[in-house]
Amino acid sequence: MHRANRTLATAGGLLLATALTCTGTAMAAPSAVSSAAVTAADCRPLANAPAQAQAIVNAACSQIGVPYSWGGGSVHGPTYGQDYPGGGPGAHDSQVKGFDCSHLVQYAAWQGAGIALPEGTWNQAWWSGATARFTPAQGIAPLQPGDLLLWGSDPANLGSVHHIAIYLGNGRMVEARESGTLVMVSDVRLNSQYAGALRISGSEQPPANTKRFMTWGTQVSLRPDPGTQRPPVGRLPGPTAVDVLCQVHGERVTAEGYTNDAWSYLPKYKAWISNIYIDDAAAWLPGVPNC
Repeated sequence: MHRANRTLATAGGLLLATALTCTGTAMAAPSAVSSAAVTAADCRPLANAPAQAQAIVNAACSQIGVPYSWGGGSVHGPTYGQDYPGGGPGAHDSQVKGFDCSHLVQYAAWQGAGIALPEGTWNQAWWSGATARFTPAQGIAPLQPGDLLLWGSDPANLGSVHHIAIYLGNGRMVEARESGTLVMVSDVRLNSQYAGALRISGSEQPPANTKRFMTWGTQVSLRPDPGTQRPPVGRLPGPTAVDVLCQVHGERVTAEGYTNDAWSYLPKYKAWISNIYIDDAAAWLPGVPNC
């Protein structure tokens, strides 16, 4: 698990599981509006919504025109995907830098609102942090921009969800639909596979004077001091959103071929974490003050 690839590697088997959705093979007839006809300026919140929800929409809309790539994308932006084993337009997606549906949603939630969604459409559909849920029978009337729209082979079973998109308002959505297309604005498809929606805005936000980052790796130790001499006070089982208050130079740590002496203080845990395990390209985190 190398630092350069950590966003993908820490997902373990979940990356392939994520890629087995969002193929678009079970979608209804395409919207009349093609991805090529819509610019980023045309993609925006189309109804009133809280600032956090608008930020989620704006982050997704910033990716209009980016190619769909099966298994592609991360919280940081487009990545090369995987070749779709079923052939067709996705047979060469390992050469396409872009997003699949769940990674576009994950990107928008993180970049727009600091919300850390899990990998995979069904995991996102089940997400315990949802602040509201809407059934297929409710249609789109109660929805606001930034809500997540779901489709599944069995709409009564969230484990069957294979496609996810972000609501814009007025019956429109932004989505990464399938291989061979671009991130686009479409009409919401209220077909027999529509499985309802969930609201992710309104969830916990970073405390004042902190900055939110994602960690990488599994069973990452949290220490009482910026060093490894004392036993951990806790562990992060997998990639986790953490709110950093400040950072210091402490004990030098080497992991995955990288060496770093920077440590960050996490007030939620009252503990320190080596910056090696924070998913950012910089060893010394940008925008975080010295302790």
